[in-house]
Order: sequence, then structure tokens, then C-alpha cells
Amino acid sequence: MLHQELRRHVLEANLEVVRRGLVLYTFGNASGIDRETGHVVIKPSGVPYESMTAADLVIVDLDGQPVEGDKRPSSDLPTHLELYKGFPQIGGVVHTHSRAATSWAQAGLEIPCLGTTHADYFHGPVPLVPRLTDEEIEAGYERNTGLAILRRFEGIDPLAQPAALLHGHAPFTWGKTAIDAAHTAVILEEVAEMAWRAMLLNATAAPVSECLLNKHYLRKHGANAYYGQR
Repeated sequence: MLHQELRRHVLEANLEVVRRGLVLYTFGNASGIDRETGHVVIKPSGVPYESMTAADLVIVDLDGQPVEGDKRPSSDLPTHLELYKGFPQIGGVVHTHSRAATSWAQAGLEIPCLGTTHADYFHGPVPLVPRLTDEEIEAGYERNTGLAILRRFEGIDPLAQPAALLHGHAPFTWGKTAIDAAHTAVILEEVAEMAWRAMLLNATAAPVSECLLNKHYLRKHGANAYYGQR
């Protein structure tokens, strides 16, 4: 069986978003890529998480052609493939319909950086990807979803902003590994709910200053980061 370690990591990423309450039934999916071979390991379509094993995961190449596995891959596979092709820095992608983050997406709003919890993980507001056109929906919907994310992220470092909200749809997150992408999905949901509650308490709440944003983001992720252990 190919890519056993990657399979294990992708399975863990899929199960993590379920454990954290971000996924109901068979909603959502996680994938990971082996950059040396260009092989992508992804959740099979419609398979219940409680019975899913590493052997159930599907492997395809970057053109979506089957490499290993007897199940159909997630219907969101073309979106994942476009993200891997457009963001060579990333190694994992997660898609959920988590309540708070999806609420912002359905409202057509980016998530503002109202506090330092947000700034620790996202270097600014979480970007909103515009609605797809009818033509983009009717032909190549999932692939066009990925391309729309890439257009929105032109000039943006995808590792500094490792999430996108699809207008009227839901979030995608990514990271250096599938497990990192799942971790980001959990954090995204937390900051989405914090921002929602803050706006309920104060509809005129303003984003943190650029100075505070940079301090919190860069102390974790900058060249001279000092958060955590060496």
C-alpha cells in the first residue's frame, strides 16, 4: 500500500475535525500531498468517519487520475488539486462546514481581526472569496472553486493567511501538512465564533491595530519568532 505514513496523517486530519465538532455525518474532507511523487491522498466520498480506515483513503495524481484505492475520492477533490498546484508551499487541505466560520461565509463577510487570538494565527482578516458565476457553477464547479481561491489570494502568502471563506459556501484551510490544515480549521472556527460574539456585543468593534497584529503574528511566525520552545 502506497504512502502509509501520509495515509495515517490524512486519516488523523479527517478524524480531528470530527472530534472537534466541525463536521457532521459525512460533511467535509481532508487531504495531503506527497510533493516528491505528486500523489494526493484524500477522503473517499460519502464514507462515514466512524468506519473509515487509512486503507479507505484514495490516492490520485495532480491531474486527478487514480493511483491507488477502489473508492471514489471526495467530490471536492478538484478544489484540493487546484490549491496544491497553486500553493506549492502547502502539504494539506481541509474543508468543513463548521457553524461559525460558515456563518461568516454565508453572510458574505470576511472575519475581521478583532483580537490577539486571531492575530496569533492569521496575519489579517480571513479573506472572503467572491461568489462564482453561473457559468463557473454549471461547468467545473469544484475546480472553479479552487481557481477562485487562487485568484483571491494573488499577492497573499497562503501560509500567513491559511484559510479562505467561500461566499455562500464554507471555509477551506490549509497548512504544511494535513494535520496542520486540520489544526487551522479548528482555530478558524474558534476565532469565527469569537468575532461573531464580539460583534453582537459591540457592532462597531474595530480591528486591532496593525502594530498589535504584527506583534502577535510575528512573535509566533516571523523570522525572529520567540513564542514556544526552541
